[in-house]
Amino acid sequence: MNDALPHDSNDSASFESHFRDPADAASHPLAWALGQRQGVLEALRGLFSGPQAGVQLRLWCFLELASQPQGRLSRDDVNRLFHMLVPDSLETALKRLRELDLLVWDATAQDYHLSPLAQQVHGLLATLTSPPQGDAADEMADLLAQVAGAQQLGLVNANHLKHLHAQLARLHDEFAEAIASGSEARLRLAQPRFDRALQLVDRAGQALTALIRAEHVDPRLEREARAIGQAQARLLAMASQFTRALQQADRQRVTLGSTGLTTSDVRAWLQRHPALYELMGEALSTPVRPVMVSQHDLVDVAEGEFERDRPHAGQASGLPPPAEAASGTLDTLSLPAELGGLITLLGRWHAEAPEGERPLADAILGGRFAQAAYRMQLMPLVGDAQAQTLKGQTGDLARAPWQWAFSPRHQTTTDEAVALISEGVISPLPVDDTPTP
Repeated sequence: MNDALPHDSNDSASFESHFRDPADAASHPLAWALGQRQGVLEALRGLFSGPQAGVQLRLWCFLELASQPQGRLSRDDVNRLFHMLVPDSLETALKRLRELDLLVWDATAQDYHLSPLAQQVHGLLATLTSPPQGDAADEMADLLAQVAGAQQLGLVNANHLKHLHAQLARLHDEFAEAIASGSEARLRLAQPRFDRALQLVDRAGQALTALIRAEHVDPRLEREARAIGQAQARLLAMASQFTRALQQADRQRVTLGSTGLTTSDVRAWLQRHPALYELMGEALSTPVRPVMVSQHDLVDVAEGEFERDRPHAGQASGLPPPAEAASGTLDTLSLPAELGGLITLLGRWHAEAPEGERPLADAILGGRFAQAAYRMQLMPLVGDAQAQTLKGQTGDLARAPWQWAFSPRHQTTTDEAVALISEGVISPLPVDDTPTP
């Protein structure tokens, strides 16, 4: 096993030399943070250098030693722990761990123990011990668990929130591509992952609310928490689009005769078939056989077809008599309850005090964060000229005799789901500007 560290032609160059301006390396927060972890970087470099088999062996030995409940291990304990390894391979792995200052041999006590550097490296590599997860929603669950746990311990930092924000953005783009494709297969494949992502986003609201309300020394924490809240609102607003895309795919499905099979069933069966070429069987091995027909036969067939296609004057008939249509029901998609509640609230305000102003927060707050965000998205419809021509609740909201305005300031709230909201007022329209329904 070759344990020599690989040589890089740029090893002699400093990190700052790769920048156009060396001062940028010290001014960038992430570059500065990495510069303070040189010991951890060297340990990771030593663990992951060399052939794949050697790297896997060193990682396995290191993670197995880190998982032992004993603080110190004698050499006999180490030999019993790795009794299945070849002695030379075990000695090579332990030697590399000692060289990287991850494993310390105490000559006085004649035992091994992990160094503080090893504990930091183990914190970075602990996720390797869990089974692999290919679902982006499950990866977001790990990030949410880290953020929630760090928030409870007071150890959360802006980098955790940045990773979570990036994962939410990737999920939003992935689901948006599935909706834009219009493919039923992609939508059905993404549906359980989308539902899982919505559940995780809903449960993460408490941790993010605590982060926003808490007083932090680093102002980036609050900014990142607010950015994550906006990303959550975008993902929640996509739920209605996802439902409409699935309904559109259902309308395009075709039932094949009276068998009960649909085109979706046929597509799924074809996708699971191990060898599609076998469906042809021996069809391609049969050559085309031409059929020779005489001229007299052709003339007889043409005359018969001509006489059969010619309509008879006495067979003309009028339209069938009128008949009463059969009774039935029409199922329509109901709009969210928040829309009707907002219309009712504006109507009650107009009846109680038609000339008075109301704070914008009174119409927005209430319920979960997703419900408040949905009501905030409905406010641009109030007074919208194009939406006033629509029928239904959307048009009723647009025709409400109110107008609203934001201000560039924020105000704190006592709501459990929303910590801050933009200041604004809802005022009645002047009498001359009240739209006619």
